[in-house]
Amino acid sequence: MQPMGWGDFLIVFVCCAVTMLVCRVLPLFLLKGKQLPEGVERALGFIPPAAFAALVANDLLSPGMFDAGLWPAAAPLVAAGVVALVAWRTKSLLWCAVSGVAAYALLMFL
Repeated sequence: MQPMGWGDFLIVFVCCAVTMLVCRVLPLFLLKGKQLPEGVERALGFIPPAAFAALVANDLLSPGMFDAGLWPAAAPLVAAGVVALVAWRTKSLLWCAVSGVAAYALLMFL
């Protein structure tokens, strides 16, 4: 496989930049000052938690997670459970982060 040349790189870079700008900036200008229907606003409100859940699930669950054994695979899941419990009780991002790091470190130490 040959390395990509500068010309090909610039074509890919410009295409990606244009696509990103069209997808992110164009809706801002088209929808500026317009009221969206309540159903659309409610649906858009689900995007941040869904994206965050997808990122977390991607880090916690992987196809080869049990290759190193049961405990290395279970430790992040147990730490995530601790974070979920702390989030439910405190609703504080700071305590979630502190408890998650502490739980994971403690579980890796054991």
